Amino acid sequence: MTYRLFLLKRFLEDIFIWPFIQLGRAHADKYPLEESYEIFFFFPFYHTGGAEKVHAQIAQAFRGRRCLVIFTRKSHNEGFRRAFEQGGHRVLDISAYTDNKKAYWKNLVWRGVVSAHINRQKGRPLVFNGQCNFAYKCAPWFRRDIPQLELIHSYNSFSWIRVPFLPFYRQTVMISRKAISDHTAQYARLGIPGTFLTRIRLVQNGVALPDSVPARDFSVDVIRVLYAGRATPEKRVHLVAEAAIRCRESGIPASFSFLGDIRPHLPPSLQEAGHFYGNVDDPAAVNRAYAEADVLVITSSEEGFPMVVMEAMAQGCIILATPVGDLPHHVRQGENGFIFSSAVDEKTVISEMMDFIRLLLGDAALRGRISTANTVYAREHFGLTTFNNAYRQLADQLIQQT
Repeated sequence: MTYRLFLLKRFLEDIFIWPFIQLGRAHADKYPLEESYEIFFFFPFYHTGGAEKVHAQIAQAFRGRRCLVIFTRKSHNEGFRRAFEQGGHRVLDISAYTDNKKAYWKNLVWRGVVSAHINRQKGRPLVFNGQCNFAYKCAPWFRRDIPQLELIHSYNSFSWIRVPFLPFYRQTVMISRKAISDHTAQYARLGIPGTFLTRIRLVQNGVALPDSVPARDFSVDVIRVLYAGRATPEKRVHLVAEAAIRCRESGIPASFSFLGDIRPHLPPSLQEAGHFYGNVDDPAAVNRAYAEADVLVITSSEEGFPMVVMEAMAQGCIILATPVGDLPHHVRQGENGFIFSSAVDEKTVISEMMDFIRLLLGDAALRGRISTANTVYAREHFGLTTFNNAYRQLADQLIQQT
């Protein structure tokens, strides 16, 4: 489908939705917002997840500003809700109306409710969309003078959802060079005007850096390997578990740990692959898991640039990773860790993971050099100060534009 057909489809949908928008506006007339806001954040979830953590950090970057954070999908757990609230913002979960498949008409009506509330703000607020389907569907109904800003984490389903709504967004933030490259190719395929490429800017994610990193003891003849993340298909955590079993069978002194809800998603034969922390929401406990590991392993078939890599590098972990996303840009062979030769061949990933573990076991000095290099690299590239300033400056620029 070419870009013009995407626009036509959206136009026809808008005609159908118009009566529901009017119903929502009438509701907003009857129940106006009690406060005014400078920024309206739209996020799907607050449950535990990498994207949700980034979204919470963005909201916290605007601590002291009048912001309303709106969640539109039903979250699986409380996860980062408290982190959003710690930004001092009002948090509003409207998922009961916008994530109800049995009464989808409520979603259509609430597009009118939300857009009316935002359009009637005394000032000119900023609308921030963090990969939120509902916010895209609201985009045509906001006043044209209200700036809209979107965040895209990677080339994914939202890369297609957003296409008909590109004209409404003044700026697009992407978090990796890989994401920008993928979208550039997509624009060319669909015939999307090049002017939209000029609206994309790179803002790399950031992490809270430790004040200090304790010295590691690399004289120990055991490598401690950590996997941190979800158990979704593209993460391929089963490869880490298989490598753990094979290391044990081969007599390689390596201990494996898994941070996240991993164990229930592994086949029974792999559920004794190592220590399973389960979901851990306490940042101090997460940092302890990194501090107790020598190596962080990434076996994903696709990535942007995972936050767990930044966090692990900041704690001095060595990185073993597939050559996907921006990982090869930051993980230089033998300097910050090692990149596997393939992201496709799973047998190669397992085999090379074991080879790199053997290499590190046999060279304590190499382990020390890479660990030290990573703490320095993280401090130079991944600090939250740079991250916060980038988002604040972009928001202020858009709000002040005439």
